[in-house]
Amino acid sequence: MGEALAQGTPPAAAGARPIRLIVPYAAGGPIDVTARLLAEKVKDTLGTVIIDNKPGAGGNLGADLVAKAAPDGLTIGISAVATHAINPWLFSKMPYDADRDFAAITQMLRVPNVLVMNTETAARLKINTLADLIAYGKANPGRLNYGSGGNGSAGHLAGELLNREAGITSVHVPFNGGNPAQLALLSGQVDFNFDNLATAAPNIRAGKLKALAVTTLQRSPYLPEVPPVADTLRGFAIDTWWGLVAPAGTPRDTVQRLNQAFTAALQSADTRTRFGQLFAEPVPTSPEEFAAFMRAELAKYERVVKASGAKVD
Repeated sequence: MGEALAQGTPPAAAGARPIRLIVPYAAGGPIDVTARLLAEKVKDTLGTVIIDNKPGAGGNLGADLVAKAAPDGLTIGISAVATHAINPWLFSKMPYDADRDFAAITQMLRVPNVLVMNTETAARLKINTLADLIAYGKANPGRLNYGSGGNGSAGHLAGELLNREAGITSVHVPFNGGNPAQLALLSGQVDFNFDNLATAAPNIRAGKLKALAVTTLQRSPYLPEVPPVADTLRGFAIDTWWGLVAPAGTPRDTVQRLNQAFTAALQSADTRTRFGQLFAEPVPTSPEEFAAFMRAELAKYERVVKASGAKVD
């Protein structure tokens, strides 16, 4: 264990109850993998952290279990761009209040999304840059289409934002999840997608997908040669992020203890290396910084979701 971990709080007392960390998504995805890595890293300071996968309702099911848990520091959970910024505007009925029902602990990670085209499609349409894509879209209204993991997904909203900001009309084709959307792009059924870099990278490296732009405001250290969309469309930013929250009302000293342990784990060199393999950038923050960030994201996505017209009843 790194020295940063050894300095925080003393190890949990023998026989202390384990902490339950609710992941509102299925096992095996990037959010689950990173939660398990961190749970392993904090066991010397916090004791055992058990990962509890509770997928369903676009992440709302698991997030609601955190919101309704006892605020004693023994149940914490993942908050993500979907559960805490997009879903509150997308779902007509929400089981929790994203702003009021949680105590922020720390942001964990951000993963750039990337605008990718099928390489053969890009060559056929002579599209080498985002500016080329926009020019083609303006000259051929409604001819371009893009896939996403479903209505209201980050990929759908990024496409709608591109349509609006660039003044083009590309047709949205929703799929049941990110994998089917990626397969549709690889087989040429759709022209472009916004995908997260972790899942798109192997196909970019293999030459099957052409990366036109990343959705972070700055270039990504993991894809430094690819410019941000914001270079062409000012202010454009849609990242995938996730972090840790506790139920509202969790005592401040408990939140601070959790924050110290998890931010130390995020800052350790081997954690950064492991997360780098997932193209995920650690973002350790104070509880106050993460709370302010989530509030700003919630406000941003209100505009984006309403502009997209996406709704889940």
